[in-house]
Amino acid sequence: MAIVVTLDVMLARRKMRSKQLAEHVGITVQNVSLLKSGKVKGVRFETLAKICEVLECQPGDILTYEPDPE
Repeated sequence: MAIVVTLDVMLARRKMRSKQLAEHVGITVQNVSLLKSGKVKGVRFETLAKICEVLECQPGDILTYEPDPE
């Protein structure tokens, strides 16, 4: 996968648990878990914006592009 989700790293930096993030953003803990594992095919910009607001970060802090090895 070319897009890598580093949400778990940002949560650790902010000393926040998935449950706390879920409550602040208004999504389920299961959805946060799926985001952290990268097992989602998409995320709404509204949700991404709220995550960034709560974690005080930029989208690039939790999403990175890594080319697939050839």
